[in-house]
Amino acid sequence: MQSNPTGRSMNASNLFVQALENEGVEYVFGIPGEENLHLLEALRKSRHIKLILTRHEQGAGFMAATYGRLTGKPGVCLSTLGPGATNLVTAAAYAQLGAMPMVMITGQKPIKKSRQGKFQIVDVVAMMRPLTKYTRQINHREHVPAIVREAFRLAGEERPGAAHIEFPEDIAADPVYERELFAVQPQRIPVAEPRILERAAQMLRQAKKPLLLIGAGANRKRASAALTRLVDNTGICFFNTQMGKGIVDERHPLYLGTAALSDHDHLHDAIVSADLIINVGHDTIEKPPFFMRHDDNRTVIHVNFFAAEVDEVYFPQLNIIGDIASTIHRLTDLLTQGPLPQWDRDFFLSIRDTVKNIYGDYARDDRFPLLPQRLVQITRELVPDDGIVTLDNGIYKLWFSRDYPVYAHNCLLLDNALATMGAGLPSAIAAKLLHPRRKVVSINGDGGFMMNSQELETAIRLGLDLVVVILNDGAYGMIKWKQQGLGYPPFGLDYGNPDFVRYAESFGAAAHRPDSADSFREIFASALEGKGVHVIDLPVDYSLNHEILSVRPSVRDYVPSQAEAPRE
Repeated sequence: MQSNPTGRSMNASNLFVQALENEGVEYVFGIPGEENLHLLEALRKSRHIKLILTRHEQGAGFMAATYGRLTGKPGVCLSTLGPGATNLVTAAAYAQLGAMPMVMITGQKPIKKSRQGKFQIVDVVAMMRPLTKYTRQINHREHVPAIVREAFRLAGEERPGAAHIEFPEDIAADPVYERELFAVQPQRIPVAEPRILERAAQMLRQAKKPLLLIGAGANRKRASAALTRLVDNTGICFFNTQMGKGIVDERHPLYLGTAALSDHDHLHDAIVSADLIINVGHDTIEKPPFFMRHDDNRTVIHVNFFAAEVDEVYFPQLNIIGDIASTIHRLTDLLTQGPLPQWDRDFFLSIRDTVKNIYGDYARDDRFPLLPQRLVQITRELVPDDGIVTLDNGIYKLWFSRDYPVYAHNCLLLDNALATMGAGLPSAIAAKLLHPRRKVVSINGDGGFMMNSQELETAIRLGLDLVVVILNDGAYGMIKWKQQGLGYPPFGLDYGNPDFVRYAESFGAAAHRPDSADSFREIFASALEGKGVHVIDLPVDYSLNHEILSVRPSVRDYVPSQAEAPRE
């Protein structure tokens, strides 16, 4: 036990903030209420933690989760009791499903005695239980250090996610005279068994047309380097899921694409022809990029921190359980000892090249309102290699997933887990706070933007340089696309928008409304180099979605060469 060096009493809130500092917390995002005032005063005195006041608790939670995604350390958000806490529910699910480490702190009325009955009282701990890895009320001042340490430990350990601490008002004010903080122990994930790795190497050597699939669970810094080495040293073709984008540089000549649709897309013609898939970081929160069947000849190797969850469409023949980066490095060593495997890649690469030719015309089409494919092309041309693009959720996410090559780890931030609207702008704010020297662009549909548009004030108050693009079609475009696909007439999905230029200017942002593809490109380029927050109201045309997706290469139309003919 370590004594308080001042010899004076402090309260449990001071101890709580010291525990946060012990965890290396830099920011607390949120909106305090009267039940948090003791904690707020302790934060004011902190020399290491900055409070980021937001305009809605949901935005605060999205920011904290994005901090966790980008750093690997739990982000922290704060709310009061009742409605403040319920406003964190969507963010809790966002972090939990997306494997983003986050710790939520909520206030509560006094628990030793109460004079307000059940006013604003919700059982927040019970509410958070299905949405978090850990939820706990602090009911005694001496429990503060242990509960904080446990919340951060569980939030950050594989698989990362959300944790929640309820800090009642009277406990927060209780005096403490001694403090005892727990050392932050680094995570040490066991490595895979050598005999399992040798078996995997043997399976890969015997395969003729293997593919590497990179999923959400591989979205870790060390895994990125290991997977790049595997591809470079062995020559295996690879593809990824939406949340696996950028883990290996997608300019790589062996990159085939991103599984952005459930099935009927060009990439799946390559997938169905593979005889082995090594599936790294598979996470069931994403839509399956392929389905297994009992009667197919394809084998699957599952590589992750934990064993595969077996269901009707996923039952891999081999599990490699352990630290992903270590597993991939050691597997690469085994495969490169002696002659490299002679894999057949011709068909995979023909699919890659054919797709570029089929879809290239749309990316160069300058009609206005702008096609989403053209938006993706212009964005990729203008955003620097290390620039960060954050996406809200809408039909445009599909096109960015498929057609926006990502050059580095965590340079395209999208949510393919909870897939909630409203996260794009808050995510961009957190990214810019962490990377002030890098360009950050937030791409939003008009529907998703309006769900947390008030955070424009937060970005401006913080003095951030940020580009916000609003794709304006006056409707919930993704659902309209699905509605059309079912053969239903348009109904119930159109709405009116404010004048986004005047709306953004009322916050103090610079605002723009292009009237052609060329003017959009010019405005976008200027905004990227400008200071402050720039909002671009961009009319977008989704009318060709069905037409474009109906044109694709098919494995049925492909005639294999003699070298690719099936082997006996």
